[in-house]
Amino acid sequence: MIPVVMLILRRSLRFILLAAVFAAGAKGAGAMPIKQEGRVRAPELSGGRGWLNTSAPLTLAGLRGKVVLLDFWTYGCVNCMHVIPDLKRLQKKYPRELVVIGVHSAKFENEKETENIRRVVLRYGVEHPVVNDADFRIWNAYVIRAWPTQVLIDTEGYVFGRAPGEGHYEALDKAIGQLVADARKRGTLDERPLKRALERAKEADLPLAFPGKILADERGDRLFVADSNHNRVVVARLDGTLLYTIGAGARGRADGGFEQATFDRPQGLALEGDSLYVADTENHLVRRADLKTRTVETVAGTGAQSRDYEFARGPATKSALNSPWDLWLAGRSLYVAMAGPHQIWKLDLDKGEVSVFAGSGYEARKDGKRVRAEVEDFDESVSGFAQPSGLASDGRTLYVADSESNIIRAVEIEGTDVRTLAGGDLFDFGDRDGEGDAARFQHPLGLALYDGRLYVADTYNHKIKVLDPGSRAVKTFAGTGRAGQTDGARPTFYEPGGLAVARGRLYVADTNNHAVRVIDLRTKQATTLPIRGLTPPAETAFGAAETDDTEGPNAAETRASVQRLGAGADATLTIEVSLPEGHHLNPSAPHRYRVSVESGPAHVAAAITKTDKSLALPLRLPVKALAPGAAALRVQTTLYYCREDNTGTCRVKTLVWLVPVEVVADPSAPREIRLRGQVE
Repeated sequence: MIPVVMLILRRSLRFILLAAVFAAGAKGAGAMPIKQEGRVRAPELSGGRGWLNTSAPLTLAGLRGKVVLLDFWTYGCVNCMHVIPDLKRLQKKYPRELVVIGVHSAKFENEKETENIRRVVLRYGVEHPVVNDADFRIWNAYVIRAWPTQVLIDTEGYVFGRAPGEGHYEALDKAIGQLVADARKRGTLDERPLKRALERAKEADLPLAFPGKILADERGDRLFVADSNHNRVVVARLDGTLLYTIGAGARGRADGGFEQATFDRPQGLALEGDSLYVADTENHLVRRADLKTRTVETVAGTGAQSRDYEFARGPATKSALNSPWDLWLAGRSLYVAMAGPHQIWKLDLDKGEVSVFAGSGYEARKDGKRVRAEVEDFDESVSGFAQPSGLASDGRTLYVADSESNIIRAVEIEGTDVRTLAGGDLFDFGDRDGEGDAARFQHPLGLALYDGRLYVADTYNHKIKVLDPGSRAVKTFAGTGRAGQTDGARPTFYEPGGLAVARGRLYVADTNNHAVRVIDLRTKQATTLPIRGLTPPAETAFGAAETDDTEGPNAAETRASVQRLGAGADATLTIEVSLPEGHHLNPSAPHRYRVSVESGPAHVAAAITKTDKSLALPLRLPVKALAPGAAALRVQTTLYYCREDNTGTCRVKTLVWLVPVEVVADPSAPREIRLRGQVE
């Protein structure tokens, strides 16, 4: 039993932490000056569980001469995601002077796994080094109090200042520019480029890339999938037959025909007749795709991220939005889960007006009045949300997956109240079936209502759960709690984000598996749905191979044993590579191989460089043995390989062999060099 004094202390500390988080998140954004600090030596970056986008751990001692920007983040935090574009802009502006390092200090248990962080690094195109600070060693060393927080370190290894929250690009740019100029004058600036080993170099493209939300149209026999990282919407039949795609696949916010229109990581979808509404999340827009004329137009948002946390209502196309994550259409009212300001908004399609429908804008689990009266500046009885990300409705009640609060909410559409149906709180999460407040979720993102029950994508628990809104009882429906991609009676999932129901089947956007999964609601049997005919967009296909590593993407080098060849004869170089069970070479990928003579050109001849989509294993290439003597070959092959169903992960691997060759005047000597490799 914990003493009362300890309870009070723990509650007080938690209140302070929450207040800091709220200040940095919902209300703390803006171009504030960086808070400068005294001349304090920056603590070393020690204690991490793993590093990403770098071949070895980085140290501040080794980065002396660089301006270093530490970004403390956790990947379930939408405010942290808003910082990433600023970091990319700063990297681009100061490519040789600045080193950005993401310090991932996880809020959720699921976020502590390095592999899960790696998936987010891929999903958001993060190219700066990231350290997994799961044990909060670096966080505590820098006395951080909120996600996100940026800490700036000068070229001599001293903390210059910090900026909690988001929206500090201008202040950081100014401070970095000054630090660079001062260091250049003093001659202490190191402008040598930092060598990186990008995680994206280990991945090849797939037909779907991190699908976020999904919509099933039973009457029209259509399935709409937000192919988020391909910046498009995929339209197929319910059996997986591809119909067409909406969007060119490039990042952008251009309206126009389906082949020319562009999106930026779209999420939520809503359908009315021939109109498909799309939450264009990172563009901070709501778009409408006309399925008859095959054109896309913007119906809400300006393309800029809103930082007006006092917003109440305004013209739809002249009002800025903030990370719209999901949509629900009721009549001519489109409800928007506006994750950025922790609110639910409503778009009146007839009036062309947006307004706050529920939530104070303060990040919290707080039941109460749906929205404040517009004449009031502050009303403590108004409800609070925390990154709402999923919507469903029966026409009377709007159900909300309130992700950061780890709860499911019920909002009266015609009434005035918001209440919590089940789950914990901002820092009370887990994986537990039960009733009401006794149940636990971990960052749920998706909802689907069917036959009076709510199906919940319990994202970070890798599960689908079912909630009875009347009894508030929660029970696991599918998933083991461990990440995976197993079909059958005991299926596994990997951070599922979207749900939809049609014809007695639950369709799941299984985000980290890059797949659509289908669960029979009667038998609970799960299958993976291939979308036949779907390929990656030309804009992004196999872009992972473009790295600053001249060895080839994701390279591994092996020194082979000495190979003997008989002089004066044609020979064969045979390359055998074992793929993981259940995988195949991607027939659409640009596999490459190269053979070169590193030394001894008078003794052996081999010069081949080729890209071959029809490559088959084993690979047999010609080699010419010339005069007796010693030589050396360099053999390199880059292979793209995928699961048989083209979901999950499609990887790229470069194998390099350094092969010493001895050419001998012996007619019985071998006429073949055999190399063997294995990929995982």
